[in-house]
This record gives sequence, structure tokens and C-alpha cells, in this order.
Amino acid sequence: MWQRIRNWFDPDELRSVGTTPDYRFSLANERTFLAWLRTGLALVGGGLAAAQFLPALPLRHLREAISIALLLLGGAVAVRAIDHWARVERAIRLDQQLPASRFPAVLAVVVGLGALLLVVAVLAGALGG
Repeated sequence: MWQRIRNWFDPDELRSVGTTPDYRFSLANERTFLAWLRTGLALVGGGLAAAQFLPALPLRHLREAISIALLLLGGAVAVRAIDHWARVERAIRLDQQLPASRFPAVLAVVVGLGALLLVVAVLAGALGG
């Protein structure tokens, strides 16, 4: 595991593996990485916004729970982005199949369930107040 993390920060080690690919593939991998970082940053921004601007919600500490969940999810997306970038870059250089990832599906389900829970909270507040 530590070797894997070290590889994130050692471009020379990554370049020593396999052969230099067509730069378009590396640049496409980098754009995907940056898109994941933007997603993580948006989730972190949403968490901070929820903590600062959401009014009190019907369930005690729901606002804080939403904020913490968004902040943690944003951090997880950012860390997952760099790991996926390094794994894909290695696969490209070794002319191997790209690594499969369930993370986009898991993220989509978590966001969908979170939205559903928020709809329930908003409706509970509207009907109860």
C-alpha cells in the first residue's frame, strides 16, 4: 500500500515503467483526473456551504451531518482520483487493459440516496412546520 501511495508522488518511477504512450492518452487521463478533482472540490464546497448557510433543519444536527458527509465524500473523491490516475497511467504505459472501477457507480448511488434523504427531510420540515 505504501509503495502505491509513494508512486503518486514519484513521476520518475511511473515513467520507468513500460513505454512512453501517445501523449493524447496521458493527457486524456489527466483531464479525467482533473474532472474528478473538480467533483471533489464541489462536494467540499457544498459541505462548507451547508455548514454556513443551511437553516436549522427539523432533525437535530442534520445540517452538521450533511456538511460532514459532503466534506468526507469530497476528500474521498480527491484521494480516489489520484489513485485512479496513477493506475490508469501505469496500465497505458504497460499496454494493459484499463483498471475497472466501481467508484463512479458507488458515488452516484451515495449522492442519489443523499438527495432522497434530503427530500424526506425537507418534506418533514414543510409538513411539520
